[in-house]
Amino acid sequence: MTKANSSAAHRPATRLSGIALSEIVQISERARQMRAEGRDVIALSTGEPDFPTPPEVIEAAHQAALAGQTRYTPTAGTPDLRAEVARQAGAEPANVIISTGAKQVLANTMLATLNPGDEVIMPAPFWTSYADIVRMAGGTPVVLPCPLSQNFKLTPEQLGDAITPQTRWLMLNSPSNPSGAIYSAEEYAQLADILDAHPHVWVVADEIYEHLSYTPFTSFADAAPHLRDRTIIVNGVSKAWSMTGWRIGWGIGPAELIRDMTSVQGQITSGASSVSQAAALAALQSDRQILEDRRATFLARRDATIDGLNAIPGLTCPAPDGAFYAFPDCSELIEGRFDNDAALCQWLLEETGVALVPGRAFGMPGHVRLSFAYAESQIREALTRMETAIDRLTSAPSAAFADHTG
Repeated sequence: MTKANSSAAHRPATRLSGIALSEIVQISERARQMRAEGRDVIALSTGEPDFPTPPEVIEAAHQAALAGQTRYTPTAGTPDLRAEVARQAGAEPANVIISTGAKQVLANTMLATLNPGDEVIMPAPFWTSYADIVRMAGGTPVVLPCPLSQNFKLTPEQLGDAITPQTRWLMLNSPSNPSGAIYSAEEYAQLADILDAHPHVWVVADEIYEHLSYTPFTSFADAAPHLRDRTIIVNGVSKAWSMTGWRIGWGIGPAELIRDMTSVQGQITSGASSVSQAAALAALQSDRQILEDRRATFLARRDATIDGLNAIPGLTCPAPDGAFYAFPDCSELIEGRFDNDAALCQWLLEETGVALVPGRAFGMPGHVRLSFAYAESQIREALTRMETAIDRLTSAPSAAFADHTG
């Protein structure tokens, strides 16, 4: 390296301003580091089912590879997988794009449609990546707090007040990560009534947890069929079929939007893995009983988690209607003891070896998120550790813990 080159400073793109590894990833990496140091850590910070990928899905991928399906696929996805996704959604293949995970569907959508100054309405709490994806695409997140008092759901009044001429998208997530909230058909219809008066606003409906619902699930497309021409549904196989590492998600929307998203995808990944698409097709065509069996297991874990959380002083947690996350209110526990929810999570990790995610990562401070996508024995052990430590904490003078920061 020449002297001139050695003094050159790295210059990050301005679009990265304020964007870093999510707190979920940071906490998971700290948990891994602690394990490497010999610490006993229970990480309830990641939304990844502990079930294996169904064996018939793995076998389908194996057979696809043996058959030579190891080359580039069409950019928007293999014809067979697009056709199956379309068939199950009551759409046409032209309305479907297959991507490298649901996250890429979201990124494709924003990159294909946003210009500087465009606004995207996001009810909080929201999945951590939403805001950063919007910023990287040049848009402006408009965050609307939806607290526990309104069941973590957006009201029609909030939506109507937030829409401006610059509003481009409304991002919805049902069942929700992190709250587990599910919008009913009636609640969606009320939001659609507001959108009827604002034809320039389109809807992203992230339904990746569709098959992990403990109360009736309704797709936004079914609740507001007259808005299908400005709606994209996001889904995939990652959560329900325990296929996070296979990286397959899809979007279902108007054909012209799918074409633009395909153009974006063609310049970023060229398309999703051929073998993974064969696996996803097998998953969609498999016996759905496995989904019901796993959903029942998650429901039992949910109930054990909620009972345990509500037994801990300073925590209040309603039972989520879907997904595999609990999102307890910890504001009472924080008050006078910690600077914020991140400091509480830091203390819990170091003190008990239990990794949680602070609510501020989801746009909702004063909460923490924990996943119950783990064995019930691990969940119960984590809750016992938390209860023991917090009992000790709440019985001590508040000043002893007032210096915690995060």
